[in-house]
Amino acid sequence: MRKVVGFILFWIAVGMLLTFFLRSALLTVLLIVLFLVLGYHLFCR
Repeated sequence: MRKVVGFILFWIAVGMLLTFFLRSALLTVLLIVLFLVLGYHLFCR
């Protein structure tokens, strides 16, 4: 289950990365970093 949640969070981060190019905001960048790190941690451990 952790791997599935990690996979989902990773793709949420990818989607947020696309929105980053449309409008720049500090909160968006922080959420991208958070989801990428959390997704990587859950998927690879």
